Amino acid sequence: MGYVLTEKDSILNDTIQLPEIIISKEKLDPEAQKQFLILQNRVYKTYPFARLASDRLVALNKGMARLSSNREKKKYFKIVEDYLNNEFEGKLKKLSRKQGQILVKLIHRQTGTTTFELVKTLKSGWKAFWANTTANVFDISLKTEYAPYEVNEDYLIETILIRAFESGRLQYQAPAHPVDYNDLSERWQEKAKEMKAIK
Repeated sequence: MGYVLTEKDSILNDTIQLPEIIISKEKLDPEAQKQFLILQNRVYKTYPFARLASDRLVALNKGMARLSSNREKKKYFKIVEDYLNNEFEGKLKKLSRKQGQILVKLIHRQTGTTTFELVKTLKSGWKAFWANTTANVFDISLKTEYAPYEVNEDYLIETILIRAFESGRLQYQAPAHPVDYNDLSERWQEKAKEMKAIK
């Protein structure tokens, strides 16, 4: 796209508010580049969890479809739930607030369902309510959707993902609702032009 971003291994401050950045062919200023790299590191850390959530959801649905009684389904779900808790709960608890926000968006991108709806469907509406209430304490809404056409951060996340898939940094998994990245980029380029015209 006309500029080069280099990946840094150092852990960056996780509490910086990300200003609106529009990726264009022009070189990013140092602050915008820093913010982009922070977001990139967060996406690299959380995307594998979202991808796994999608894989596990597909496997769970296939497993449940093979069972006939509600009792068998409940028992099967409990086994899967215990496995996931033992395997990933500790890792997920180590995510920062901002990483948690991005993970919720990426789960929606990969599954087509919000985290709130997943908990509600798999557990109960009551558990979904309390999970969302707890998440809200950390400024995370489990009802957040991934909206790259409307939300600048989501467009940047999509940009990071596309580049990571092309470079082999992240393993590709089709999103639940495909995004035409060329069309998406054109829309944000138009928004950038409109913003410049207003200034």
